[in-house]
Amino acid sequence: MTYKETLDWMFSQLPVYQHKGKEAFSGKLDNIQAFSAHLDHPEKKFKSIHVAGTNGKGSSSHMLASILQEAGYTVGLYTSPHLKDFRERIRINGKLIRKKNVLQFIGRYKPFLEENKLSFFEMTVGMAFDFFAKKKVDIAIVEVGLGGRLDSTNIITPEASLITNIGMDHLDLLGNTLEKIAFEKAGIIKEGVPVVISEYQEGIARTFEQVAKSKNAKIVFADQVLRKEYKTDLLGSYQSKNIKGVVAVLKTLKRFKVNQKHLKRGLKKVVQHTGLIGRWQILQRKPMVVCDTAHNKEGLSLVLHQLQQQKFDSLHIVLGFVKDKNLDGILPLFPKNATYYFARPNILRGLDVEILEESAIKHGLSGSAFNSVEKAVEDALKNAGKNDFIFVGGSTFTVAEVV
Repeated sequence: MTYKETLDWMFSQLPVYQHKGKEAFSGKLDNIQAFSAHLDHPEKKFKSIHVAGTNGKGSSSHMLASILQEAGYTVGLYTSPHLKDFRERIRINGKLIRKKNVLQFIGRYKPFLEENKLSFFEMTVGMAFDFFAKKKVDIAIVEVGLGGRLDSTNIITPEASLITNIGMDHLDLLGNTLEKIAFEKAGIIKEGVPVVISEYQEGIARTFEQVAKSKNAKIVFADQVLRKEYKTDLLGSYQSKNIKGVVAVLKTLKRFKVNQKHLKRGLKKVVQHTGLIGRWQILQRKPMVVCDTAHNKEGLSLVLHQLQQQKFDSLHIVLGFVKDKNLDGILPLFPKNATYYFARPNILRGLDVEILEESAIKHGLSGSAFNSVEKAVEDALKNAGKNDFIFVGGSTFTVAEVV
């Protein structure tokens, strides 16, 4: 098979979550455990840091990787979803896994994958862990895909665990209260492994404390113990919360030496070291065009607060969501003094633009509907003056079409 045929096969085996949603979520670890055994348990052959959370886990994972690279370590990085290229999910020192490695892995294990009906995410986790083990990385930063307790990445025993902000997202899978969601995220806490919580959140902190206590794991709430401020090249004031969690995690590592110079330089070179895209990313100036992958109430609240701090003549917002979003909870966050360009992300889970436009009107947001994100952005650029501001967001998949 060619590389494209291989990816098409991977995506078609079982519904991948980013396309199908809930039906792609298996809610058990049997398959990945069986695959790991078939691969001779690669996750036991490298050290790791496990990162979960509703918002900030992607940025935090990239920050950790950048700092450890700056300290001279060979660092694996596993994240999801990808924006443009599947290989963004699996990197070592910022370099994407090679196409030939993807082809060879699938070619070798395809009979097992077919026989055991592994999902796209399960086979991708196996590929990442096998790649990191074979390349003998010093440490890998492993981002949870969804939840934590039953996520396929949760077969590792890391050096430390990090849990970022908790918000109301994926309610159909993780529970309909913050406490239930926090419990699922806390599922990454391992026996005797220190865990850092980036942000103390009243009402759910006790959930983390109870799970940590049951696992004899030291727990630290980063924003309660760290006062020093650091700067990063990742734009957006909301990154300050992520930085605290990252710094606290690095302080717990006993087998890795990271000094203040590594910390400061690593935080200022995240994009250079890891290739992170889509977080308050400036696409052009005059007019200013910014995109961000925030896609739930808590994440969008932070991003929209950042947006209101900007200076501009007029505001234009290109907006597209997936079907499982609670629009009545999200749309009231958006400013009414903006011109909107509604579009449907080009995936099966993309929310029909007519539904989005109808709901937006109910919440006092006025604009026009377009049959693609590309057309929506084109119209926004045509209408915007050089001192205007264009924001593109609402979904990872909306952003993927413009970066």
